[in-house]
Amino acid sequence: MSPTSESREIVAGWGTTFAGVMMMIVGLVEFFQGLVAVINGNQFFVTTPNYVFQLNLTTWGWIHLVLGAVIAVAGLFIFTGNIVARSLGMLLAGLQALANFVWLPYSPLWSIVIIAIDVFIIWSLATLRMDHPF
Repeated sequence: MSPTSESREIVAGWGTTFAGVMMMIVGLVEFFQGLVAVINGNQFFVTTPNYVFQLNLTTWGWIHLVLGAVIAVAGLFIFTGNIVARSLGMLLAGLQALANFVWLPYSPLWSIVIIAIDVFIIWSLATLRMDHPF
């Protein structure tokens, strides 16, 4: 095995590990963000009366709560190396980025951080070699 192919396998392993771990972490953050919105839905640091998307914050909190739990569980399945798990991971990270884009006025800092992490998750899952499970 040449050093270049060995280094590619190591990079692919790190990409899978990164995506799985970050999906679990971001899923938990998303879960707790939704929990805060459900419990304390009317008190946010930023209020936007003229925002294009008028949201019921309690309902949107439930969406974040469920989406976060699903993403955290999907992050565990990334470690199997299954192509379906990778595809589902990319889909869920995209949905989470979209949900945080809509949530941006209500929690701007967390939303920007989570969107950036979602982009890295999608990138690391999309650039893996298909002939090697990790």
